[in-house]
Amino acid sequence: MTDYDPGVNPYGSFMMGPAVPEGTKARAGAKLEGGVAVASDEAIIEALRTVHDPEIPVNIYDLGLIYDTERLEGGDVKVLMTLTAPACPVAGEMPYDVAAAVSAVDGVGEVEVELTWEPAWTQDRMTEDAKLILNIF
Repeated sequence: MTDYDPGVNPYGSFMMGPAVPEGTKARAGAKLEGGVAVASDEAIIEALRTVHDPEIPVNIYDLGLIYDTERLEGGDVKVLMTLTAPACPVAGEMPYDVAAAVSAVDGVGEVEVELTWEPAWTQDRMTEDAKLILNIF
């Protein structure tokens, strides 16, 4: 897990709050016992849809903040995600929320969530439903 100094903002003073560095990771869950059926992609996506940015009334999956989910052997899951901005007020917490939500799914073992800033998030990554909710046309 990458530690960061909340007093340093490498993205410049125009941002609000501390920036969380590229590669910050959060982990949750435990290895599955042998013979346990692993979770489906759909179950993992549904778990991701339960996580919301508290400032935006749309879940992180439909916002397009999830760049990749990879199901590994034994039910382990890796998630690559971003946020709308490096200095997002929940940037330090959101990867942990995602790891906890995914690890709660039956058939999921260990979960690792990695935060990335490349490529930068844009509104183009949002689903049509998310754009409709946020009045983005």
